Amino acid sequence: MKKFLLASAITLTATSAFAGALSDPIVEADVIVEEAAGSSTDGSWLVPVMFLILLLSTMGNNGPQG
Repeated sequence: MKKFLLASAITLTATSAFAGALSDPIVEADVIVEEAAGSSTDGSWLVPVMFLILLLSTMGNNGPQG
């Protein structure tokens, strides 16, 4: 009986050690969604326009006239 229990214990540990397959895991590709670039909705023009307005206002202001 002891040999039977020992054999079954060894068998159970051996089968659990080989339970996982050695094949490559299945990895699904990530879906990348890119928004369409619209020229009217893009706010990248705002900073250069503000800089131009600031530059023109400082060039036109020569100080107090007097």
